Amino acid sequence: VSGTHFISNTAIFEGGGMANMDSNPQLTNVTFSGNNAENGGGMDNRQSNPTLINVTFTGNSADQGVDEGDGGGMANMDSDPHLTNVTFSGNSADRFGGGMYNRSGSAWLTDVDFSGNSASYGAGMSNHYSTPALNHVSFDGNSADWFGGGIYNGFSSPTLSGCTFDHNTAAFD
Repeated sequence: VSGTHFISNTAIFEGGGMANMDSNPQLTNVTFSGNNAENGGGMDNRQSNPTLINVTFTGNSADQGVDEGDGGGMANMDSDPHLTNVTFSGNSADRFGGGMYNRSGSAWLTDVDFSGNSASYGAGMSNHYSTPALNHVSFDGNSADWFGGGIYNGFSSPTLSGCTFDHNTAAFD
């Protein structure tokens, strides 16, 4: 997929813009904007390993469910996405991961920016049982209602190299 725009789409459960199950799509120069779903407002990945290059997630939300609402920009369940030069800006989630939510996977991020995202936990990124690798990733101006203005980790072991955290907020340290 190249040069495609996913704008103002809605899904009841997963992937307002795009849902991937047991898939390995490659996306270049793609925009996800104003999409909404219970999980993965912009994109939802289940047992999938997408590659994203020069992709933007802006103003997507995960908030339709009673007990869900994870991954405003992107949700990854048992998935290992590879992201290069990707931006998550102004996305929101009711629960975990305003920008990105990872559960049981190993996301690889290089030159990725998280700014102005919001969630209850992990406004920029939330990780559960995950081992993400972050290289030159910036978190700026993200806001969590509870914990993890930049990143929230639960039973996770992220590796960070050359990352920047600036002006992120959370109600509790």
